[in-house]
Amino acid sequence: MKYSLMAIAFAAMLAGCSSSATRDRLQIQDPTVLQTGFSATQTQAAGAVTPEWLATYGGMKNAEVIRSVRNRLNALGERKNNYFGEKAQCWLNAATDERSLHDGWGFVQEALVEADHLTRALETSQGLSVDNPELRTASVIRPDLWKQILAAKTSPMFPQCQEAQRLTACSEVELIRAGHEAWTRDFSESQRLVEGVERGVPHIGEALAACQPPPAPPAAASPVPEKVTLQADASFKFDRGDLGGMLPAGKTRLDQLVRDLRQVDDVTRIRIEGFTDRLGSDSYNRQLSAQRAETVKRYLQSGGVDLPIMTRGRGKEAPVVECNDRNQQALIDCLAPNRRVELDFARSGAQTSAAPQIQRARRQPQQ
Repeated sequence: MKYSLMAIAFAAMLAGCSSSATRDRLQIQDPTVLQTGFSATQTQAAGAVTPEWLATYGGMKNAEVIRSVRNRLNALGERKNNYFGEKAQCWLNAATDERSLHDGWGFVQEALVEADHLTRALETSQGLSVDNPELRTASVIRPDLWKQILAAKTSPMFPQCQEAQRLTACSEVELIRAGHEAWTRDFSESQRLVEGVERGVPHIGEALAACQPPPAPPAAASPVPEKVTLQADASFKFDRGDLGGMLPAGKTRLDQLVRDLRQVDDVTRIRIEGFTDRLGSDSYNRQLSAQRAETVKRYLQSGGVDLPIMTRGRGKEAPVVECNDRNQQALIDCLAPNRRVELDFARSGAQTSAAPQIQRARRQPQQ
């Protein structure tokens, strides 16, 4: 296995004959990769091998590591069916492919270490990270594609969409692999890999859309309206406002209201107001209307309603109809809508809090 600086320089010299249009399409971010011929540097910034790199990767037996990681991934079973397991498999595939192409730049070893790290993190449930590595043998290309991939990773639907996780993980690995080909100055092969990523990225959005939960069904109308009006003539005997004077129809209506109140949890208090018609003295009408409101309150409480309830007798205030009939009975009948008890229900204004969003993937400076 060779990691010669002269090999990098030679590749850079050959790149001088490569298509500049292909190179430009890659939007290469590393200026050292754009140097060609004998002007290409052989520094650590340009990817020269360091003793630290050799200590980590130099002695790896690729075939054994590939076999070990593959077996460990398979042993994980369902636990690998997520972004991290898919990415470990994609790193393993990339290492296997580059090894079959006799890549001697060090990418095979770097890819295998990434596959190993993710597999170990899944085995131990520790150290899982969505971050992408900075590899010595890969330059950053196509920041526009990286931006699209990041958008997918930060989607609220991403954690629950396995297909989007698989597509995203493999797109990241392939884009880093394309960056490796650009680093070796094989711009044509880099562009070929990029085109594969370009074709796949739209499918990530499609997968996320397919994972969208169905729209929530419209909320059922509350059984308790904002206001309930009890017609006094149907709820109380004539000239009565006590519980003994309540008619069966009035009790039936209030019994249903008690059942409805048990089904809701957003009613915070009730205001009950009694009203009479304009016949009779003001003091009598106010007393009768207050008694009827208080009777309705006690009836609700006896049924188990423990909400705060305010009552008030308003007498002949706020008439619903105006009548001028000369016949006494006709006038009484006409004024019937004014004889009533109104119940207003106050509701909580608190909205259901949104579930906490998933931790968003951190934007990486390279990938």
